[in-house]
Amino acid sequence: MTAPGAAVQRRRSAERRGRRSEFAALALLAVKGFRPLARRWRSPVGELDLVVVRGNLLTFVEVKARASESSGLEAITAAQQKRMAAAAQAWLASNPAYARYNMRFDAVIVTPRRLPRHLPDAFRPHA
Repeated sequence: MTAPGAAVQRRRSAERRGRRSEFAALALLAVKGFRPLARRWRSPVGELDLVVVRGNLLTFVEVKARASESSGLEAITAAQQKRMAAAAQAWLASNPAYARYNMRFDAVIVTPRRLPRHLPDAFRPHA
């Protein structure tokens, strides 16, 4: 049995790793010309790691920090895609100025000792 303090420490470590990964993803996307609109945006229906824009392209980005790229992609399940689509709709409802932009869902996979990998149009959630 693990001590309650160990569980808290694991959560804090995961939170720090997630924030570092999101920062690395945002830096990579900025180099590619994307401008951040939201980071860790939460709604009752889901969360968006990053919302970025470049020209008339609005992109909802899922960031995954994993040991390998394949495990990062596997972590973006159909259920998570559905939640992201619902969260994207909620974000658009609160930011109607972006409703006419082209939209896509990207992923950035962050793995140890490598540059983050940006996967444009990584998935298309089903309604």
